Amino acid sequence: MKLQEALDLLKEIYEQRMPFDRLLGIKVVELSLEKVLVRIDMREELIGNFVREILHGGVISSMLDLTGGLVASVELLKHLEGQGTEEVGRRLVRMSTIDLRVDYLRAGKGAYFTATGAVLRHGSRVTVVRTEFCNDENVLIAAGTGTYLVG
Repeated sequence: MKLQEALDLLKEIYEQRMPFDRLLGIKVVELSLEKVLVRIDMREELIGNFVREILHGGVISSMLDLTGGLVASVELLKHLEGQGTEEVGRRLVRMSTIDLRVDYLRAGKGAYFTATGAVLRHGSRVTVVRTEFCNDENVLIAAGTGTYLVG
C-alpha cells in the first residue's frame, strides 16, 4: 500500500467510519508524515457546563485520544513502508489506547478547537504521543499524553 493511500484511508476511517467521531463532528484538517491536525466546531450538544457554555471535558479527552491515535498510526505507517496492504491493515486494526493522561489547563471556550500531537517514543509494541488541544485563538486548553498499542 502506498503511503498516501494509507493516509487517505486513515482520514476516511476517522472522519466517516467511526460513529463516535462522526457524532463529535471531527474533521482531519491535515494528515501527513510531518503533521496531524484535527478540528472540531463548538456546538450546543458538546457543552458540559451550560451556565458557562464551555466544552465538555469528555469531548476534550476524546479529541486528545483520537488525535494521539492518528499520530501513532502515522508513525506506524512510516515504519511499515514497503509492507503489503494486508500487513498494514492487520497492524492498524489492532491499535488501541493503553493509557491516556489529560491535563485540563483552561475552560473550553471558543468557536472551534484544534488538536495536534507529536511522538515522544515509538517502539515495536507501544508508541507514546504528546497532544495539545487549542481554541480558535490558539490558546492551549488541554494537553495529553497517550500510550498506544502498535505491535
